[in-house]
Amino acid sequence: MPPRTMEQILKGRRSQPNQLIEVLQDIQENYGYISKEAMKAAADSLGVPLMEVYRVASFYKAFKLKPCGKNHLIMCMGTACHVRGARLLLEQAVSQFGVNPGEVTPDGLFSVEHVNCLGTCALGPIIRENGSYHHHMTPGKLRKLIESLRRQGTEDRQNVQVK
Repeated sequence: MPPRTMEQILKGRRSQPNQLIEVLQDIQENYGYISKEAMKAAADSLGVPLMEVYRVASFYKAFKLKPCGKNHLIMCMGTACHVRGARLLLEQAVSQFGVNPGEVTPDGLFSVEHVNCLGTCALGPIIRENGSYHHHMTPGKLRKLIESLRRQGTEDRQNVQVK
């Protein structure tokens, strides 16, 4: 499905402040994150103060205020994952990518973040990659996952250049 414009997202929702969370969800689903410009457009359209839009967008962990890498890895740091080595996995990813949690690699291919819980304690340590869950993760499995994603990214770039 092609991306929707802000006009399409806001259509039929003008002056309806109760639609704020739904609008923010649609913006993020469409653009991958919620930009300052998108927050301003939502505020103006819904009749909500910009500060309120920012407050809601920054309160919920599900909303991203910065763009993510093409491959976004979310690492669970909940108790069950933590005791099974999740901290080591996060450190490994940060080391391999050369960026801190919340940052994007210079090539735009990867970003990593950690959350308090992904709700899959029996399967930990767990990593969510672009919506797919990788359970019982080990340093070796993580290395292979990253290598696979890196190869796919290189192939994608080569295919674009060939066309």
